[in-house]
Amino acid sequence: MPVKIVLCFLAGYAFGNLQTAFFIGKAHGIDIRNYGSGNAGTTNAMRTLGRKSGSLVFIGDLLKVLIPGLILRYAIFPGEPYVILLCEILGFGAVLGHCYPFWMQFHGGKGIAVTAGAMVCVDWRLLAFVPVFAAIVYLTKYVSVGSLFVVVLFPTYIAIVYHGHPYYLWMVAVGLLYTVSGFFMHRANIVRLLHGTENKVGHHKALVETEKTMSESIQEDKTNE
Repeated sequence: MPVKIVLCFLAGYAFGNLQTAFFIGKAHGIDIRNYGSGNAGTTNAMRTLGRKSGSLVFIGDLLKVLIPGLILRYAIFPGEPYVILLCEILGFGAVLGHCYPFWMQFHGGKGIAVTAGAMVCVDWRLLAFVPVFAAIVYLTKYVSVGSLFVVVLFPTYIAIVYHGHPYYLWMVAVGLLYTVSGFFMHRANIVRLLHGTENKVGHHKALVETEKTMSESIQEDKTNE
């Protein structure tokens, strides 16, 4: 079992390193980390590149943990009582790989889409909370509030639904790691929420072309100095 845990965690970290936002940003001729919030994630991609690109980033980040998780659950260890725990561990490894990709100087995204993929892999019934997430974002106008809801929901759902499972305590403990990671990655957002300065949905930053022009201008000034 310990070997399986380590292998699942390392596999998850490797899959998490597949940075969808970075690749889509490069397809648009930019490094997404140099624009907007600087995060290689769905929200920044949507604000910087538009809804279509942001949606592609979300789907890519979701699938990079959901696909290997489903293979793990239904092809490699089907029917094993510990397979849900292994899916959680693989998913958390993917979250860390997404947030701290080694090939990008450990500067990635915040891991919410990846967390969503892990949640669906663990229990497809969690899809029922998608409208709740959407409602929270719609009512508050803050994506960060919806994101924090997701990372709190995960261990709470596990604690309630899987009570009595042979690996119950371990499953809740790993679920709480998602919560800790989510709050840590959103610590700046939380401070802005408390001060009323958090960016709302629909609050557009400078257009990519404008930022690109400014960046090029700065580089020219440095060259001419």
